[in-house]
Order: sequence, then structure tokens, then C-alpha cells
Amino acid sequence: MKKVLVTGGTGFVGLQVILQLLNKGYDVRTTIRKESGQKRILKVLQANDAKNLSKLSFIKADLSSDDNWIEAMQDCDGVFSVASPVFFDKPKNELDAIRPALDGTMRILKAANESGVKRVVMTSNFGAVGFSKKSGVTTEDDWTDENQPGLSIYEKSKLLAEKAAWNYANKSDVNLELVTVNPVAIFGSALNAHVSGSFDLLKNLLSGKVSWIPNLPLNVVDVRDVADIQIRAMETPEAAGQRFIASADGQISMREIVSLIQQRRPQVASKVSSKKLPDWIMNIAALFNETAKEGKLMKSMNRNVSNQKAKRILGWEPLSNNETTVLSAVDSLIKYNEF
Repeated sequence: MKKVLVTGGTGFVGLQVILQLLNKGYDVRTTIRKESGQKRILKVLQANDAKNLSKLSFIKADLSSDDNWIEAMQDCDGVFSVASPVFFDKPKNELDAIRPALDGTMRILKAANESGVKRVVMTSNFGAVGFSKKSGVTTEDDWTDENQPGLSIYEKSKLLAEKAAWNYANKSDVNLELVTVNPVAIFGSALNAHVSGSFDLLKNLLSGKVSWIPNLPLNVVDVRDVADIQIRAMETPEAAGQRFIASADGQISMREIVSLIQQRRPQVASKVSSKKLPDWIMNIAALFNETAKEGKLMKSMNRNVSNQKAKRILGWEPLSNNETTVLSAVDSLIKYNEF
């Protein structure tokens, strides 16, 4: 792989992928939705001591339009499909979220196949893997049931988009290799104020919006590890046709995160609640409230998640553990005054 395209270069994960690719000497082209994105990306990369900035180029392309995708992939060996449809307001119904996700995914894959791209590494989501498994060990062989009660519209859109991607890639007349990376909740250090949706959990804790803390176990991953896995998935021949869960070892609960912030970042913990929410209250609330229903699903799903496949096939080892991943995310929120 000599030259690659990264979609969604202004995003939390996309920026980290570009930084690591440039530091490894790749020729990188990235898509931007607006011209202002180019200045924003260059400013962030310069601030983070990126190497080989002369090897970075830009092209305007949007997941909602066919324009420029063939041009974007010209002469590219691989494509990192990182971008997701942007919602400025929560979609009122499933189709408003699912259709853009499906259309955007197919637009990228079809353009890649037509352009002769060898491999596409697609950023999927753990929501496509482990939200229906209740026990045992969750691996890349598992799939979430699209009709799972409590499954959010966002998770369902990522699930259906990945299924559509595999259906397309497995067609006899399609010549590209597909790899998907399925991250759990992404934290870690942000390169700028643009962070992942997972950070909302920390923002709500730090701002005091969460009054009662549920007994909720979580799997987390550092954004640097997500980017590292994606690049290894592009470079490793054996990765073709595979899914890879991106997760730190083990798990961390919401209550453990609260204790971690209070003990290690006491200067921002004044509004962090220590009150524990009993399970029975969440179960009752889930009968009437959509957010509580999603929380109940998060609590009931299996959190014994295996990251062994990425270690075995890609030679990957986590750069960060659960505690440092969470604390570096908190530090980013402090740095950018984001709560």
C-alpha cells in the first residue's frame, strides 16, 4: 500500500488515522465536506507534530452525493472508510438514520470497486457485533440482532450498513477486499475539540447531568488503538475478509469511572455524583423511557469481549489500558473546555 484515501478526515478517528499514516510515510488523500476542513486538518496535524505533511492532499466529497468519489480514489491502493453521516438533530425515525448510512457505505464501496482499489478498511461499530449476546465470550463471529429491544437507531444503522457492505463485497463480480473494524466506546486523547459520541458519557458525568450512577459495565478503547488496528488491517494480507473488534483488555464500569475521576482528577469532580442507581429502578424506567431501555440493554449485554483476533492476526497490542484511556479523555475535555 503506497497511496490511500481516508474518508472523513476532520473526524475524531479520521484525524488520528491520517496522523499515523503520515508518520509512517504514506501518501494520504482525505475527503472534506467543506473547504474550511482543509485548514482545520492542517492546523491540527501541525499542532501534533505530524511528519510528511507534503504527502497529504484533499478532495471535496460527501457521503450523500456521488460527486468526486471516483476522482478521490484515483491511483489509491486502499481506502479507509471512516466517515459516517452527520446528524445535527436526533433522527425522528429509523429510516432517516439508516438510509444515509447504507447509501454512504455503498457509495464508497462501489466507487472503490470501479476504481480498482485493492482493499477497503471500514470503520463499523461494536453495535454490529455484541449487543445481543448475553453470556460467554463475544467475538467477531457474533452479530447483533437488528430487532434487539433497546438497540439505538445509530447502532442499528451501523449494523445494517456493515451487513450491506459484506453482502456487496462477497458478490462474484466485486474484486475488492473488505475488512471491518468494530470499536467499542472510543475514548483516549483528542487531537482537537472534535471528539467521539462516547465522550458524552464523560461530559454528562463532569457537568452533573447524571444524578444517579447505574451499575453499568463498559468496554472502552483508545482512539490511537483504533487507528493502529485499522492501519494494520490495511497492511496485513491475512486480514482480507475479516472483522476485528477494537477494545482494550477487560472492562470498566461506570461506577469505576466515577471513582477514577474523583480520585485522579479531583479538580473537575465537584459535580460528579456518587449516588448509586438501583437496578430495579432502571428496569422499571425502561418500560416507559427510550434512553432507559437503551441503558438496560447496555447493562444486560455480555461484556466479556475478546480482542484476541486483532492480536493474533494483526500483531496488535493495546497502547493504553481502561484507566489511562478514560483519564486521557477527561484530560482532553479539560483542555478544550468541553463540559
